[in-house]
Amino acid sequence: MKIDAGLQARLQFLCRVVHKEALHLQDTDTRLFTDLRLPEDMVRIENDPVLAERLDAFVSRFGRLQDTLADKFLPALLEAMAEPRGAALENLDRAEKLGWIDSADDWLGMRKLRNQMVHEYIEDQVILSSALRAGHAFVPTLIDAANRLIRKAEQQLPPA
Repeated sequence: MKIDAGLQARLQFLCRVVHKEALHLQDTDTRLFTDLRLPEDMVRIENDPVLAERLDAFVSRFGRLQDTLADKFLPALLEAMAEPRGAALENLDRAEKLGWIDSADDWLGMRKLRNQMVHEYIEDQVILSSALRAGHAFVPTLIDAANRLIRKAEQQLPPA
């Protein structure tokens, strides 16, 4: 199947962006969770600007990669493969059926975690600590999905 030139360019761009976002998330995850023991160290975040910046970077990069994959990359890849596209949840369900992600339910859980990390950040250290542990546990899943989608997109693109 021949892909429209504009969609080809979009997929190539998204492959590059997602690759970089996954590398940045992995790096931040490693640096943050090497130094952070949850929930014991939550108080340190308020007094350690470097740790606070790493936390901000983790939350931002976790959410950004998730958003890029679900809201941009996945719809473009579905279009390139002449698969039906719909609302985000429908696209995630389709991606699960195609074997591109392990679980649409996990993605919904990651979305909820992202929202907890962002909105509960200042007020509730127990919720934040729990969300951070869960987010850290989901990083391999998120990066694996990014790599699967990149490989699938590259299979659809003409050789460079």
